[in-house]
Parts: sequence; C-alpha cells; structure tokens
Amino acid sequence: MRDREFESGQAEWAPQTRLGKLVKEGQVTTMSEAIESGLPIRESQIVDALLPEIRDEVLDINMVQRMTDSGRRVKFRATVIVGNGDGFIGIGEGKDVQVGIAIRKAIDNAKMHVVGIKRGCGSWECGCGLGHTVPFSVQGKAGSVKVELKPAPRGLGLASGGTARKVLEIAGIKDVWARAEGETRTTLNFAKATYNALIKTTTMKVK
Repeated sequence: MRDREFESGQAEWAPQTRLGKLVKEGQVTTMSEAIESGLPIRESQIVDALLPEIRDEVLDINMVQRMTDSGRRVKFRATVIVGNGDGFIGIGEGKDVQVGIAIRKAIDNAKMHVVGIKRGCGSWECGCGLGHTVPFSVQGKAGSVKVELKPAPRGLGLASGGTARKVLEIAGIKDVWARAEGETRTTLNFAKATYNALIKTTTMKVK
C-alpha cells in the first residue's frame, strides 16, 4: 500500500520551488545552468528533466534497529550514488521499513545533492588535454576515511578500491591514482570521502 502511494506521488510533477518552475517552463535547460543559478535543488524531478541519462547504483543497505516503548523497531538504510558518467554526481541516503522505498528515497536524496565536477588531464605523463582524469591532486575526508586522488595518464584506468571505483565511474573519471586511509570497510564513509575529494576539483579554475 505504502509502495503504491509512493509511486502515485511521483507520477506527475507539479513544481513547488522556483528552480523547478524555471525548469518546467524551459528557462533553465541544462544541469550546469541549474547549479550556476545558485538556487537549491529541492525536487528530484529537476535532475530527471535536465539529466535524462542519469543512472543510479546502490552502494549499501543496512538494517537499523531502535528500541521504543512499544518494542524494537526495524528500518532499512540505503546509500545510493547517482550520476550521468559525464561530470555530474550525487550521493544520498534513505530510510524506511521497506527496502524498496528506502532505495527510492535514497535515489531522490542523491539527486537533490547532484554537483558538477571538473575533469582534465593533470598528469605530466600524459598531456593529451582531454577530460579523462582529475585536473590536480585532491583530498576528501569522511569519518575516519581519507581519500586522495591524483591525475593519471590516459589508459591507466581506475587504480582504486571497489567503493571508490563505483563513485569515480559514475562521475565520469576514467583514469586516476587513488590512495585511501582509515576504515575503508565502512562503505558509506569511503564513498563520501571519494565524493568530497571530487567536489574539491571545483575549488580551482581550470581552463
């Protein structure tokens, strides 16, 4: 029942925010324009409209238990990444008593946290000028996990662990040297640290 209600609520989009109305009216036509507008993304349908090729991947599903006066309550927490494989990525979490709805909530949450990253050819071994790796070394941290991404020559691939590799792939990074420290078995922190490192690519202007 709750599943059907959730789906019916997503059937037709009636924008409730200023950015949503601009997208619906066709005044904002690209994801870059939406981000540069400075208006917050509060509706996942904005991303659906501007990035129709966006895909999602479930990173982790955990069962969360809490004791209440009425007894033990169990919920599922899902962690999801979304991206178009071409410079846009988001990460989000969702909780619900049903796994399917938790995943849907996580997807919507991730879409509302989509950011654009910078890519380039920062490797002195390459110099091809294409956007296949990070433009310079960047670091990200989440919890006990630290991740450092370094530019790599074209054709090297993703020299990184499983979770970081998924985040990098969906963001559109094809070659990179990655080094991680801390409790990398914590999937959520590992993914967030990688995500935070990618965001750092926007802190400097790249030609």
